[in-house]
Formats: sequence, C-alpha cells, structure tokens
Amino acid sequence: MKTLKFTLVALFISALTFAQKVETKKSIATKQAVKPTKQSELKWDVENHNFGEIAKGKPVSYEFAFTNTTDQTIILTKVKASCGCTATNYTKTPVKPGERGTVTATYNAAAPGNFHKTVTVTTNEEGAAPKVLIIKGKVMKPETEEKSILLK
Repeated sequence: MKTLKFTLVALFISALTFAQKVETKKSIATKQAVKPTKQSELKWDVENHNFGEIAKGKPVSYEFAFTNTTDQTIILTKVKASCGCTATNYTKTPVKPGERGTVTATYNAAAPGNFHKTVTVTTNEEGAAPKVLIIKGKVMKPETEEKSILLK
C-alpha cells in the first residue's frame, strides 16, 4: 500500500514538472522589452520656476508656456500636480504645429517652509515621455505670527 501511494505521489510530481511551459531566451527577452520612450518635441520656454520667498496664505501662480515644434497637432491629455496643495490649469484645445499652449501651476502657500512641487504633463505624442515641470520656493511666516510666537 505504501508503495502504491509513493508511486502515485511520484507520478503526480513528475506530471507537474513536465507540464511547466519552457521559456526560451526569446520569450524572456520579449517580456522584458519595454517600449522605448523618446523626449517630447514640445519646446518649453521654462521647465522650472523658483518663486523665491512668498507670503503665507497668498497662493502664487506661474504659467509655463510651450511651442508645438512637431508636425502633428498636440493635445495635453493629462496634467497632474504632485500633491493637493498645487492646482493646475492648461490649454485644453488642440495645439497645432507652430502654435503655443500653457500650463499654469498655482501653489497654495498655507504652510511656512520650503516647497518643491512637480506638475507632470502627458500629451498624445506617440512614445513621448511625460514632461515634469517644477515649482519651488519658500513660504514665509507673517510678521504678526512671528511676533506672537516670540511673546508667548
């Protein structure tokens, strides 16, 4: 009886072993192949902006402008800020070759301290990597808040 059980288990294990699909080097390479991304052909006037020192409680905005230097009409398909403290607005109409478009980033200066935020812009350019725009600066405490802290 033990021999029969042992034989059945051995047959089951060997069946599983041979049932595995053998991957060739070519199939592994195909799985690992990633579609290469190219640099976008949009020409940005500025890709990062430093607001410097700004007042707490007063949102600030910067308008990033670009020119469509491709030979196709470009549509901004997704514009996403890195956090909820940054709002975006952008050209929602198609931008024809040679025309200009904009992406506006508005930072809510609610908390004092340094900030470094990104806005990722995705277009309909085939194979183009998303463009990352940067805003940074330092939110200053209002003088009245600093005085009240010193008096406590």
